Amino acid sequence: MADNKDGIILILSSPSGAGKTTLVKKISLKKKYKISISHTTRKPRLNEIDGRDYFFVKNKEFRELIKKKKFLEHAKVFKNYYGSLRENVLSKLNKGENVIFDIDWQGTKQIKNKKLKYKIISIFILPPSKQELFKRLLKRDKKDKKIANERMKQFKDDVLHWKDYDFTVINDNIQKCYKSIIKFVSLQKMQKHPIKYDRKFIKKHIDYLLN
Repeated sequence: MADNKDGIILILSSPSGAGKTTLVKKISLKKKYKISISHTTRKPRLNEIDGRDYFFVKNKEFRELIKKKKFLEHAKVFKNYYGSLRENVLSKLNKGENVIFDIDWQGTKQIKNKKLKYKIISIFILPPSKQELFKRLLKRDKKDKKIANERMKQFKDDVLHWKDYDFTVINDNIQKCYKSIIKFVSLQKMQKHPIKYDRKFIKKHIDYLLN
C-alpha cells in the first residue's frame, strides 16, 4: 500500500516521434516532478547531454547492469537498449517526488508487473496523423528518411498497446495535450481505479491511423 508521503510513478509512452519526450520535459517543470533519466546504448542526438537527457553507456556496461538486476525496467528498442535504474527511481519516490518515465510499452509492462507500493499512472500519446508523425521524425533525425521509415514500420505494433494504459490522448497541439494530461493526473491521483474517458473516440482515431 502506498504511503501518502510517497511520490507517484507517471509513465508516458507513444510511437516514436509522437511528442512524449517534449511533454515529459514540460511536466518536469512542475513542482515535485522529476524525470527518470534512462541509461541507453544509443548514440546521443544533436544537443543531447550525458546525464541530462540520458546516461549514454556501452553495450557491455548495460549488460552488466542487467545481470546484476539493477534495472527497474529495461527494453531493446530499434537495436538499442534503454533502462531505468531501480535505486535512482525509488530514492526519488521515497522522498515524495513524482517520477516521470519516458518509456515504451515494454518498460511500462515490466513496471506494472513489479507490484510496487507506489501509485502508477500511465498515459499513451498518439500523433494526429501518420503524415505528421513522419514529418516530426524527419525533423528530429535531420531529414534521415531511412531512420524515419524504420520507426514508421514499428508504428502499428506500438499503437496497438494503447489499451493497456490508463489514459490515451492525441497530441495535435502540445499545450492542449499537456493540459489534458495534467488534468487527468490530478483527478487520477485521488482515485483507486482508472477514470473513464472517451475510448470510442480514441478507437476511431486508431483506425484512422492504421488505414
